[in-house]
Amino acid sequence: MAAHFPSPELFPAFYILGLFAGSLIRFCFTRGKRKVRSAENWSSRADPLLLFLVSVGMLVLPLVYLLTPWLEGFDYALPQWAGWLGVVLFSSSLWLLWRSHVDLGSNWSPKLEIGPDQTLVTGGVYSRIRHPMYAAHWLWALAQPLLLWNWVAGPAFLVALLPLYLVRVSREEQMMLSRFGEQYREYMDRTGRIIPSLCSRGSL
Repeated sequence: MAAHFPSPELFPAFYILGLFAGSLIRFCFTRGKRKVRSAENWSSRADPLLLFLVSVGMLVLPLVYLLTPWLEGFDYALPQWAGWLGVVLFSSSLWLLWRSHVDLGSNWSPKLEIGPDQTLVTGGVYSRIRHPMYAAHWLWALAQPLLLWNWVAGPAFLVALLPLYLVRVSREEQMMLSRFGEQYREYMDRTGRIIPSLCSRGSL
């Protein structure tokens, strides 16, 4: 029987490579952040649980699927074009994650907090969308089931990301409004939350 090219194993391998790249991006921009004291902390008691669910969805279950036979009974098959679509989405996710950190610079924090020298960033990718990091994670979540052909590991990040997005984004915007007031409200009026083409306040 003729071998399929590319092999379906290529797509899980790309996921592992992307997972490493995404972790490296976050590590590089997280260094030193713990030493900076926040002026306002808007984190809630639910945040650790929400972040734990995200780590399970994007890291733990994919690694269980890739490194053990425990989830083999939940596998499915997709056409090759779906895997390549996953590669495109995942690559876009990693680029947007990196670009968001670069544009945000020292204003970024892994926690929901306002720094003492916080400024409102409206340039770069932030000129079109208010939450490009969340947009990057949604692209990642959409790519994952196209790269990991398994009913548990594939959609796990989609399921885990939704509650984090629903809970934190609105609170994050309240935090920014409290700090920047009308300036942030005007920024909201001309941008979408995660989709550049929708530019009215309250859009996605």
